[in-house]
Amino acid sequence: MATFLLEVGTEELPASFVSDALHQWQTRIPAELAELALAPESVRFYGTPRRLALVLDGLPPRQPDRTEEVKGPPAQAAFKAGEPTQAALGFAKSRGVDVASLEVRDTDKGAFVFVNQAIPGRPATDILSELIPQWILGLEGKRFMRWGDGDLRFPRPIRWLVALMDGDVLPITLENGSMVCVSDRISQGHRVLHPAPVPLRRAQDYVEALRNARVEIDPAARRLLIERQVETAAKSVEAVPMISAALLDEVTNLVEWPTAVVGKFDAEFLELPPEVAIIEMESHQRYFPLKQASDGLALMPYFVTISNGDPSKDAIIAEGNARVIRARLSDGKFFFDADRAQPLDAFVAKLETVTFEEQLGSMAAKVKRIGAVADHVCDQLNLGAQPRQHIRRAAYLCKADLVTQMVGEFPELQGVMGQKYALHSGEPEAVATAIFEHYLPRGAQDSLPQTLVGQVVGIADRLDTLVGIFSTGQLPTGSSDPFALRRAANAVLNIIWAAGLPLNLAKLLDTVVQDFAQDPTLAINAPDALRTQLHDFFLQRVQTLLQDEQGIDYDLVNAVISDRALADPLDVKDRALFLQEMRRSGRMDKVYETVNRATRLAAQGTLDTQVIDPDGVIDVSALEAQSEQAFLAALKTLVPQTQAAQASRDYDQLVAGLEQVAPVVSGFFDGPDSVLVMADDPTVRQNRLNLLGLLRNHALVLGDFGAIVKG
Repeated sequence: MATFLLEVGTEELPASFVSDALHQWQTRIPAELAELALAPESVRFYGTPRRLALVLDGLPPRQPDRTEEVKGPPAQAAFKAGEPTQAALGFAKSRGVDVASLEVRDTDKGAFVFVNQAIPGRPATDILSELIPQWILGLEGKRFMRWGDGDLRFPRPIRWLVALMDGDVLPITLENGSMVCVSDRISQGHRVLHPAPVPLRRAQDYVEALRNARVEIDPAARRLLIERQVETAAKSVEAVPMISAALLDEVTNLVEWPTAVVGKFDAEFLELPPEVAIIEMESHQRYFPLKQASDGLALMPYFVTISNGDPSKDAIIAEGNARVIRARLSDGKFFFDADRAQPLDAFVAKLETVTFEEQLGSMAAKVKRIGAVADHVCDQLNLGAQPRQHIRRAAYLCKADLVTQMVGEFPELQGVMGQKYALHSGEPEAVATAIFEHYLPRGAQDSLPQTLVGQVVGIADRLDTLVGIFSTGQLPTGSSDPFALRRAANAVLNIIWAAGLPLNLAKLLDTVVQDFAQDPTLAINAPDALRTQLHDFFLQRVQTLLQDEQGIDYDLVNAVISDRALADPLDVKDRALFLQEMRRSGRMDKVYETVNRATRLAAQGTLDTQVIDPDGVIDVSALEAQSEQAFLAALKTLVPQTQAAQASRDYDQLVAGLEQVAPVVSGFFDGPDSVLVMADDPTVRQNRLNLLGLLRNHALVLGDFGAIVKG
């Protein structure tokens, strides 16, 4: 077994490409080697800004020999009168075997010629020589470049190649016009701390040799080192570091030998909202902000930057970075002061100059529609005068900060600055909070809006977007969702569920579609089709959320998915969770067989699914057997339990009633007084189908048992 090393040396790569490239290699290379019967004992992937590398430990020296069965021409074409034809001779020659080794075998398509061909394994070096250029040039990413006079494309120029099989150089050549890169055993150390070449005697020496040359080649080790250094540096000024996982990942791929350096900025900039200073430090400078305590956002006038330079120059590095952040924070202070020179509502008129979507008009038009949708939500919730007033004001101001200088510079702060400017302008706290909250959740880790005003405005904003974009025909397709409509619909449902808002989402969608259809500035040609698309889309989101986020079995979700799900989103979630608990506790088993059997047979009848009262649908005079009469009596007892469950959504009492009915129905089907449901007499048959239909309808209040799979 051997150890193989490949290193691709480059100019400084984009940080995002380093992690993407290693992920592509991790996905591709082990699978390809396994398919070629060259699977190593382990594969290690390394990367820094100046190199991508892999080490194959325990690599077989060659493929194992194998026998391969090869199918040739039809037998009747290969042999004539027992003699081989040109077809047989040509096939044998192409496979490198004697014609005598050909065999005739019967297949589904007739007799064919076969040969069992012994194929010797190839040396690993030969195979790697073919694969390595594909591994390098097969990497995908954004903004690839050409250099020199060749056509080779890569994110940055390739400067060297190392390819070692144990201690031997594996010759690999990458041609780029007149420039040729040939593999050898010479790597490169840290650009500043070890500028001399690093000759590698063996592949096994790679990691240690690079560390001696001040390059930590392992991204995981480098990440941990940076994290610990940042924490230690923060302690030196009695601060707590703010370590964003995304920033830590990025910085890890910006340096080869990290050194944490503490920098300082003027305390006057602490008067800025902390979110502004954090954005400046993290997004623009890749600094780790420092704060006073682990909770809250009270910043300290310090930061930690990760240097890739000479640690003896830390003081100079700190001063240089301090000058840079001072200029950035000065810009932020200028924007902040300029924006606060006028009240937030003064910016609303400027939204006319911002296009929301070409066919849907300006952001000002969207704000007006958000207010109208929010009114519809208020109507359904039957809200009083004060919350309505706050909701209307928040809807009016919710996008105003988009045209401020601060948000123009830092779009990530939309909503954040709106809240702060609203408070500065004297707006009620409920309005200011809603301006921030209506964007929530921004990402998977964000919380949902906590205030009623924020919840209503957040729902209204997303419904306007959903109806508007759907009306333009720009529906999500496959993995393409440029307007994040799935995320918007998910947020609407999650807000409703988390806040317990008793909304009829189907009616709300229909009302918003009607508003769009009546707006002369919008071209809605087929409102009915638009309603159907939106209903179907939201039903899909309900189904996905219940399965993926709530962990409910797919068949139980199918049992509660219907138009009723959008009419009462709270209820559909409650019913799905209740069914899941029924299955977990074993209660499902007590009613499943009888209810499911009744549901299947009832489909052959004509009883409306809304009917649960036997009066008027059962002809008592046509009840022939005692089991029918017992069935009817049990259904009459079940009616008040089902009605109570519908009113209170306490489905426990409904299931308790079904549990009591189950043995009666079993007697109807299989007891000593059982009956034939599909009787010849049409009146008797209809009576029995109606009995089963009534039971089905009672169960439908909880869910469609016909969709449930027996556990």
